[in-house]
Amino acid sequence: MKKKIACEDGYEAQKLASLIYIKDDRETFITGILEIYDNELVISLKDKSAHSILLKDRSEAESFADFIQSVVESKDRLLDTEVVGNVVEITKAGASN
Repeated sequence: MKKKIACEDGYEAQKLASLIYIKDDRETFITGILEIYDNELVISLKDKSAHSILLKDRSEAESFADFIQSVVESKDRLLDTEVVGNVVEITKAGASN
């Protein structure tokens, strides 16, 4: 399953992609969504840190939170992230894949 998430700008898109998934190690770092404030999404990572990412609008923030929830719950796993401009395309699959 693929999802495109529009961020506020290219910097925020790069930040989101790098914070949630490391391609070389095929590891997912995100452990939860802490809060959504308008278009700002606050995520927690495995190292217990919290990071803020600015998305295009609140709808994008809520859409990302819904999409990533199954990854946080270990039902799915991330396979890839790709950044094009201010958009991050995220690919996930069932945890058994």
